[in-house]
Amino acid sequence: MKRLIQTIRNIYKIDELRKRIGYTIGIVLLYRLGSYVVLPGVDPNQLANLQNQTSGGLLGLLNMFSGGAFSNASIFALGIMPYISASIVVQLLGMAIPYFQKLQKEGESGRKKINQITRYLTVVITGFQAPGYIANLVSQLPASAITPFDPAVTSPTTFFWVSSVIILISGTLFVMWLGERITDKGIGNGISLIIMIGIIARLPFALFGELVSRMEQKGGGLVIFIVELAVLVGVILISILLVQGTRKIPVQYAKRIVGNKQYGGVRQYIPLKVNAAGVMPIIFAQAIMFLPLTLAGFAQSEALSGFAATFTNVHGFWYNFVFAVLIIVFTYFYTAITINPNQMAEDMKKNNGFIPGVKPGKKTADFIDQIMSRITLPGSLFLAFVAIMPSLVGNIGITQQFANFYGGTSLLILVGVVLDTLQQIESHLLMRHYDGLTKSGRIKGRSSINMS
Repeated sequence: MKRLIQTIRNIYKIDELRKRIGYTIGIVLLYRLGSYVVLPGVDPNQLANLQNQTSGGLLGLLNMFSGGAFSNASIFALGIMPYISASIVVQLLGMAIPYFQKLQKEGESGRKKINQITRYLTVVITGFQAPGYIANLVSQLPASAITPFDPAVTSPTTFFWVSSVIILISGTLFVMWLGERITDKGIGNGISLIIMIGIIARLPFALFGELVSRMEQKGGGLVIFIVELAVLVGVILISILLVQGTRKIPVQYAKRIVGNKQYGGVRQYIPLKVNAAGVMPIIFAQAIMFLPLTLAGFAQSEALSGFAATFTNVHGFWYNFVFAVLIIVFTYFYTAITINPNQMAEDMKKNNGFIPGVKPGKKTADFIDQIMSRITLPGSLFLAFVAIMPSLVGNIGITQQFANFYGGTSLLILVGVVLDTLQQIESHLLMRHYDGLTKSGRIKGRSSINMS
């Protein structure tokens, strides 16, 4: 406690850090305020059906990422997720299309072009999602939702549709702009921080709902609730190890004498992450697991409907088994396309570096590839375990909203963003010769998709 108080004092003493934290808090409060501003023409007192619809499943996950804005029919209802989808698409294009690969190698100018393409794609994706959201919203509202100002909610006019689509697109772009402001003038990765705030905003409701459930409905009382919290802490610790875990490879740099100066002659370490793929394997696997539900919607076959029912039951054995296998496969796939052992070996050779006991060139590339294969296996298994954890705890009676915090994309994002933010705060403290947030002063960041 004494160290915590001293750290807070040190943060307050640094004028720049104090302003950045204050600016970040202000932007977050503005975002949270906007999540309660309801679309024009919608009666906020008639959203019970929509809130029940978003209590679980995919819509529940989207609602959690938006901090409840989805179920509130807010101007920020679609949140930042269209931008995340656009970012993922652009990243995939960067792996397959030469034009995007060229942009990635052009430095700052290429990055600006990629960001501009991502923004345009965000508008397109939001433009497709907004009408679907409005159609679902209208279907969930009862006839009594007609307001004295605009009856368009239950009898939507063209003006209501066009204005609502424009508002939802503008809301997503505004949230994206808020995230960029945090990145530039605040603390942490702004886009990731906004997602984290949305997740944390649902935590008190989930905790209270689980406590009420244990005290009144499902039984077990306070003791079982405390046990559930202890298990949650254990899963969080596993997620931290998954984010921070590395295997260091020693690299010796040979001595070089240029003029009167000596270069090299030192040993450094290349940290290879246990989970180099981040949350991308979960995102890819979830996209594939949604296909049976989509196919069932276009077919009348009983066999296909039965197949879809089996693979859309998130608490079923086959769903979770296939989901876990896909995550393991995609972890290896994404690691293979993001880490190039041949390039690493070539860079070492150009800088007169070598791994002790391993010949430079192809032998070094094979050695790095072998190490990556070995450390990716436990990383993929841990990632699969964390991904299916919400379904496992859901089968033992934990409410769906609280179960979402036990794993999956939400928990990994939560842990990763917290570590990133603490790392930035610690770097400011260490630069000004203050003690860090930990005794070692070495908080490691996360390994996940870059959302800025």
